[in-house]
Amino acid sequence: MEPIMSVKNLKKHYPIKKVDSFTKYDLLRAIDGISFDLFEGETLGLVGESGCGKSTTRKLLLNVEPPTEGEVYYKGANIYQMNRRDLKQFRRNVQTVYQDPYSSLNPKWKVMKLVAEPLAIHKIGTRKSRYDKVKELMSLVGLREEYSDSFAHEFSGGQRQRISIARALALDPQVILADEPVSALDVSIQAQVINLFEDLKKQLNLTYVFISHDLNVIKHISNRVAVMYLGKIVEISKTEDLFTKAYHPYTQALIRSIPIPNPEISSAVAPLEGEIPSPINPPAGCAFHPRCPQVMDICREKTPLVFKVCDRHEVSCHLYADAKNCS
Repeated sequence: MEPIMSVKNLKKHYPIKKVDSFTKYDLLRAIDGISFDLFEGETLGLVGESGCGKSTTRKLLLNVEPPTEGEVYYKGANIYQMNRRDLKQFRRNVQTVYQDPYSSLNPKWKVMKLVAEPLAIHKIGTRKSRYDKVKELMSLVGLREEYSDSFAHEFSGGQRQRISIARALALDPQVILADEPVSALDVSIQAQVINLFEDLKKQLNLTYVFISHDLNVIKHISNRVAVMYLGKIVEISKTEDLFTKAYHPYTQALIRSIPIPNPEISSAVAPLEGEIPSPINPPAGCAFHPRCPQVMDICREKTPLVFKVCDRHEVSCHLYADAKNCS
C-alpha cells in the first residue's frame, strides 16, 4: 500500500548566534534526519519528551517552515517543490489542531466567523452555504448550532477545542496533524475529545498524526507509534507491538515510567539518569548513550542505523545490529 505522506531524511537546523567564539553561528539541531511513512486511514502517534522535535516535525509536514534537508511527499508530490496553487490545495487537504484552544482562537470573532474563515480564504461557497456548513460542523463536533453566535471566551477549554476541530474540518481534509490537542484540558474532558477524534476518523475516513508526550493517550488512539529523542526517531512500530515488546532502551524507560492507576501498587522504577543533551551540542555517536543503561563502546563513537527487528518494527540501536527476528 502506498503511503499518503512520506518523510525522507528530514532535517531542520536553526542557526544560533555565538558571542564567545570565532565561529559565527552554532546550529540547533531540532530535527536531525527522520524518515517515516503515513498510511491512509491510520493514526500515527508521535511521542517523546519536551524538546525532542515533535512540534517542529508538524511545522515541516505543513510546509510552514522550509527544511534544512530532506523531502516530504504528499500523494507522491514533494510539498517543498509545489507552486502556489498546488500548495494551497495541499493545505486544504492537510489541516492542524493546535495544543492551546485558548490562544488558537481569535477572541474578537464569533464562532461563526472562526469556523467559516477557511472557507472564505479558499473562496468556497456563498455566505449562506458557509453558514449551513458551520452549523453542520458544530453538530458534528458535539456543539449546539446556536453557539455559533457566541465568542470564544464564552466557552470552556473542551468546547474551545471542539471549535478548533470544527475549523480544521471545514475544508474536508484528508490528514489532520494534532499537536498535543488534549494536554491543556482536564482529564475527564481529555477522554471526551479523544473519543471525538476517533469518531470523526471513522465517519470521515481521516488520517492522523497525533503528537503527544502522554503515552496513555498515544496507546489508546494510535495504530502505530514513532518515538523521538533529540530530533531523531529511535523506534517505530505498531502500537500493540511497541507496548508489548519495546526494543530501544529509551522506549523501555518511557513505558516503565507510565503511572500505575492503583494507589496500592508502588512503582519501583528507577528514573533515567542524567539530563537530556543539548540539541546545540549533541553527543557523538548515539544521542542517547550518556543516559543509556546498556551503553557499549560503539554507542559513543558511531550513530546507529535503523534496524528492522520485526514486520514494520524498526529501531535505531546498536544492540540490534544483528537482529534476525522478533525474539
